[in-house]
Amino acid sequence: MDDKRKKFVSVSADFPGPNTLALLDRRKQYVPNGVGNTTPVFVQKAQGALILDVDGNVFLDFAGAIGTMNAGHCPPEVVLAVQKQAEQYIHTCFHVAMYEPYVALAEKLAEITPGHFPKKTILLNSGAEAVENAVKIARKYTGKPGIVSFTRGFHGRTLMGMSLTSKVKPYKFKMGPFAPATYKAPFPYPLHRPAGMSEEDYALFCVRQFEDFLYTEAAPEELAAVIMEPVQGEGGFIVPPAAFVKGVYDLCRKNNILFIADEIQTGYGRTGELFASTIFGIEPDLITLSKSLAAGVPISAVTGRAEIMDAPSPGEIGGTYGGSPLGCAAALAVIEKMERENLPARARSIGQTIISFFSGLMQQYPEIAEVRGLGAMCAVEFLDPATRKPLKELVSRLVQACYRSGVVLLSAGIHGNVIRFLTPLVITDDQLQEGLDIIAESLALIVNGEAAEIS
Repeated sequence: MDDKRKKFVSVSADFPGPNTLALLDRRKQYVPNGVGNTTPVFVQKAQGALILDVDGNVFLDFAGAIGTMNAGHCPPEVVLAVQKQAEQYIHTCFHVAMYEPYVALAEKLAEITPGHFPKKTILLNSGAEAVENAVKIARKYTGKPGIVSFTRGFHGRTLMGMSLTSKVKPYKFKMGPFAPATYKAPFPYPLHRPAGMSEEDYALFCVRQFEDFLYTEAAPEELAAVIMEPVQGEGGFIVPPAAFVKGVYDLCRKNNILFIADEIQTGYGRTGELFASTIFGIEPDLITLSKSLAAGVPISAVTGRAEIMDAPSPGEIGGTYGGSPLGCAAALAVIEKMERENLPARARSIGQTIISFFSGLMQQYPEIAEVRGLGAMCAVEFLDPATRKPLKELVSRLVQACYRSGVVLLSAGIHGNVIRFLTPLVITDDQLQEGLDIIAESLALIVNGEAAEIS
């Protein structure tokens, strides 16, 4: 895209600049290699869908801190709520001296999460911690040890999180042994359904696979819970057939297995509803939440049926910083913003634009194997048109070309051959279009070796 046509993005030709290079040297000296970074960007300020770096470059944020910024960077109402809370008290530890924001957020989550039954909530610090506690609660309530997750699923980097996560590199390689009594069931991949099989038959086939799994891999009598991302995140933004999700959910009901919906990335409007479970017509026993829960302030939650949540005795779940007052204040402000501005509806509009844009490029670029998504949780998968092998290198080059041109973008998928979109839901139409044009131009440069005129 001609620089004269860019309204929001501004990246110097010598990026990364001198301030960034100096910080990179310090980062290499003091921060471990294992802390990965997808871009060499050091942020000075962020607002809405824009990031300003320490050298004055301006980027469009299509990554949203891995889905944390649904409400945008620094929403004024959230900033104000955190400031007000910090002036009163920052931390007292809910286990020692309780505070009203914790109760207020638990009450609000009981109201807005799927399920017409009494609910309770424990507040924690991170998504992985929410998963750990959901597993503990499920085991305590059922008295059973087994936990089932799915191929390509991602549930965190803690011991239990790794055990439930499917991708070996970089998350599990040489990190074992892992937690026992964890199992992986097959998860649909509609792009790769057998030739000639209808979508309906494929969904039924996948449900039967899960039913067989309960005979061949893990007996229901030993299973406490199934944990599922309604749409797989790190696995490649795989949208399963609704009949599969409902079929697994019904089998859990039939076999006295709890159903845990991991809505850490799908929650808070990303998929076009406040929670993706609503789209699939299920009422999970437990829901794990984090990421966009508080617009970047660290907090997470497990919300579930009251009788299940009450299974652990006092002191058996919790943590020193769990449900910090600052996180609670931020989360309450985010929920109010979501409801007031109807950000789930905005997500649907963003998703339609992204899917339409890339669907229009599929004929021009046969490397685009599929454009998919639910709401604003969209992805584009790249395969070699001749061999159908994943084009990981192309995607890696595309991500690099995009941030050098002013769009922060992430890859995903087991093979790293998917670009995923996690734009803040407050992104404007003009910002979204500019970012999409930059991505399309970067793709043209990589595939064709020359710039393409983007209308």
